Amino acid sequence: MPKPLAIPELTDEVTLSRYPFLPQATGWITKMAMKHEIDLDILLDGEIMERARIRARSRLIDSVDAEDGVDVASIGDIHTEEGRLLEAFSFYYARLVVGASDDERLISRWAQAEAERAQNILTKDLANLENIAKTYITQIKREENGEWKIGLADFVELCIGISGPRWRLPNCEIKDSWVLLHDEDEKYSSSGKLARLLRERMKDEIKNDAISKMNSMDEGLAIRLSEPVGMIRGLVASRTANAISMVGAGKEDWPPCMKKAIAELSQGINVNHFGRVFLAAISRTIGLPPETTIEFFKSAPDYNEGTTTYQVNHLYDREYVPAGCPKLKVNHNCGVKTGDDRLCDQPWMDHPLKYIRAKQRRRSKQNVEKLPANTPYSGDA
Repeated sequence: MPKPLAIPELTDEVTLSRYPFLPQATGWITKMAMKHEIDLDILLDGEIMERARIRARSRLIDSVDAEDGVDVASIGDIHTEEGRLLEAFSFYYARLVVGASDDERLISRWAQAEAERAQNILTKDLANLENIAKTYITQIKREENGEWKIGLADFVELCIGISGPRWRLPNCEIKDSWVLLHDEDEKYSSSGKLARLLRERMKDEIKNDAISKMNSMDEGLAIRLSEPVGMIRGLVASRTANAISMVGAGKEDWPPCMKKAIAELSQGINVNHFGRVFLAAISRTIGLPPETTIEFFKSAPDYNEGTTTYQVNHLYDREYVPAGCPKLKVNHNCGVKTGDDRLCDQPWMDHPLKYIRAKQRRRSKQNVEKLPANTPYSGDA
């Protein structure tokens, strides 16, 4: 079903910051970026956007952990310009991270969580429900009694992904090609049902937009986002039975610092505490099971099965993120010197997860170049 040809005008900045994925929000966010001089570098690394990145990380974590989607509460007051800035750009940063993951499953998971968040707000935000509904739904009207009705074609398309008998067409009241959304109770009020239907359309829009960004993302940006991508991938891996590793990070992708720690432990060398924590953290982040990580320590001079198992599981449960290159160097856990590894010599290389990401993307690009000329390919090089 096509979206409405004309969408309602929305100028309230609080509303636009609550729903930053709306098409009406694009121009406003662009103006905010120009006003505050926020470019891509500032968004990724600038101090002014640090709180937005923190909020983005919570949005990403909620997409894995929370049952009801992303937490609706911002870290700032959206009735202030700073709060609106943080909320809007945290969404943009989170979208960049899932786009850099090259993983449509992760994108779908995030889009679902963001859409659930929007639904939870819309259920109470009745002042904006109609305008947002008319942004996404072709036929939508409100009856004199306050109940909503939706065009039959729109309803059929949107209800497919919703479970429960109330969403099956034979159980609905249909009048003149309109499906009437009757009030039932507090959870399934007419407005609540409309918000639930809208969630399906918002989810698809958020997902498709993120996939589009993923397909157009250049290698340099994807590598710069390796650390937050590793964080969310590690979290997903620890939450699912089928661990989603960091795009199949095999041994050929492991950074020298990781290989150094594994090699020294296998030789019975006593790797320092910082190096051990790093090895367990990066193993968790790339999706290795705890049992594999424990195996790395079996030749350590002080190995104790019970102690090692407890400590590794503790690191996995606490979702430790591996340290960056500067800390590894300070603690004598860096595995290379200048000239040993061209990738490590790059000026932007400041984290082992960036090393893994760069290896994978370059190999992916080489594989595409090796394909026969007539071979169809739909992936992102």
